[in-house]
Amino acid sequence: MKDAARALLLRLEHLRTSVAALVESRSADDPTAQDPLRGLYVSADTAARLAATPLPRTPEAPAAVAAHIPVQPGELTPPEAGEPLPPSADRLALLAGDFGLSELDAAVLLAALAPDVDRRFEALYGYLNDDVGRRRASVALALELSGTGPYDPEARGRFHPGAPLVAKGLVALEDEERPLPGRALRVPERVVAHLLGDDTLDGQLGHAGVELLAPGGAAPEDGVAARIALAERPVAVHLRERRAGSGADAVSLALRGAGRAVLRHRPEHVDHGAARALLREARLRGAGTAVVVELPDEQPGPLVRELAAPDVTVVFAGTQPYDPTWAPAAALLALDDTAPETDSLTAWSEELPSYEGDLAEAVGPYRLGAGQVRRAARGALALAGFDGVPVGLGHVQRSARLLSAPLLDRHARRVRPAVGFADLVLPDEPLGMLRELAGRARHRDRVLGEWRLRTGGGRGRGVVALFAGDSGTGKTLAAEVVAGELGLDMYVVDLSSVVDKYVGETEKNLEKIFAEADRTDSVLLFDEADAVFGKRSEVKSSHDRYANLESAYLLQRLEAFDGIAVLTTNLRANIDEAFTRRLDLVVDFPFPDVELRAQLWRSCLAGVPQEPGLGAELDLCAKEFELAGGAIRSAAVTAGYLAAGRGEAVSSADVRVGARREYVKSGRLVPGTGTAWTP
Repeated sequence: MKDAARALLLRLEHLRTSVAALVESRSADDPTAQDPLRGLYVSADTAARLAATPLPRTPEAPAAVAAHIPVQPGELTPPEAGEPLPPSADRLALLAGDFGLSELDAAVLLAALAPDVDRRFEALYGYLNDDVGRRRASVALALELSGTGPYDPEARGRFHPGAPLVAKGLVALEDEERPLPGRALRVPERVVAHLLGDDTLDGQLGHAGVELLAPGGAAPEDGVAARIALAERPVAVHLRERRAGSGADAVSLALRGAGRAVLRHRPEHVDHGAARALLREARLRGAGTAVVVELPDEQPGPLVRELAAPDVTVVFAGTQPYDPTWAPAAALLALDDTAPETDSLTAWSEELPSYEGDLAEAVGPYRLGAGQVRRAARGALALAGFDGVPVGLGHVQRSARLLSAPLLDRHARRVRPAVGFADLVLPDEPLGMLRELAGRARHRDRVLGEWRLRTGGGRGRGVVALFAGDSGTGKTLAAEVVAGELGLDMYVVDLSSVVDKYVGETEKNLEKIFAEADRTDSVLLFDEADAVFGKRSEVKSSHDRYANLESAYLLQRLEAFDGIAVLTTNLRANIDEAFTRRLDLVVDFPFPDVELRAQLWRSCLAGVPQEPGLGAELDLCAKEFELAGGAIRSAAVTAGYLAAGRGEAVSSADVRVGARREYVKSGRLVPGTGTAWTP
């Protein structure tokens, strides 16, 4: 038997002696003591005896009942045949110190939990409660066993909602309809299990999203997280993160490295019962245990007020700024997460030592905290193990992409890239600028952070590019290629969900998108960007004024943007010059010449069965039909459907039909006819 269980049973043996003395005292002058139906009804004699019993004049219980219940470690005397119990085994005494309990509190707690450990107390309590159906200690019975009674105002105060027993979740009062002396006391099973030596995490917390992290890892170094972990006294901290989860990961690692257990909580909403159980769990596990809470995006105040405790280290991590109204009664420290983002490469290297290739190049686009890196690396190893191959670039990208919060789905359409640079047909200059754009996204932390080439003014580390060119010249395809090269998802902003007729609503919708993009590793695409990034005009009406306000907001927001964004437009002249200054790259997509059009025809039909000699026909179509890349792709699709309908290979006639239809769609004259062609 564990020492903790022996210590608790020894205390219960002391309590049983007191209960026996009280039973003997009660039965000595109780004429109904031998009545087999005692406790099922109240006779006239019993009522008369109770009415004639005077109230106690002093708060002292009878000597036979007021048995001393020790609450200091080492006061227990083990049975003669048993081995000596170390002070650490007496968990009730340790719990009393950690929870700030008085000797009376500890005695009440012991009396309340007795039936949960020893069933004999159920029958004894039923007798003492004069009700065979009430087999738990009532408030009056627990106080009487502790040497006092409900007539003592100080003793009654131990059951106040703000008193340690109730406020800290050690005892619950049942039977709300009864007066206080008759209310039953119940001790949560987690508390009973702890006193018996069981340190399993509370099941209620497991369902609420709480994870227990054991001590271990490297000792914390300098920084905010290290100062929190090495603080001599419990602290309550609001840690503002650069992105969701980064600060919480850093603090959790530092606390564990300092030899402290961590209860990591990711709540979706405020659950008062779970919050109380979380603090109780931290206290049960000792003063070194800390709580790290990832604050929800909306209304975190109630959760902060519930969990801010002076005797437990609690770290509230979130991207929102600190609000002093969250916990006005608590001394909450407001700190910023200042851990360098370049540390993530070290974490990747530690988790993937056998990775073949340039690891820095592979993980450069991802802005993950150390804890997220470890989860992503383990996911990549699991994927590689499932495939039966060494971990590679695809495994790393897929696992890291899963950790990027897909919160943009509410405002944008996600595109999983399925193309690469081999699918682009562009002149060398724009193609080189697209590769430069991918390189900027990979190396921005080193250039702007480590090399300190970022200017002040609160500017972010974002990469913003403008793709300008006629419709169908490949702007959207190029954005998808860049996203695929970086191993990121692309989100196309839906302008219908952004633009609003009410003043100020468009800016609010854009702010939601930018805020989520800052927290997400992805490429954000504003297609037809001149709809929201247009030029400011002279104010001639209220409409002009509010339109200019929208542009001013976007100018400010781009300065602080930390993500990757691509703006596309068919009319570059419509983009405000102030936006152009804030762009990292402006890529012009020219209308394809004859040579590029021929390459586009061949690229679009590369995987299609073709009749012999079709290549020459494609060269002729490139000369005769001045089509952009998007139109050529549509013409190739039309030719493919015509051939599939016949069950044959694509012929020259199919290609010409497709090209002519694209001319008709655009309202242009078909070459060689002088009129619009119809099939």
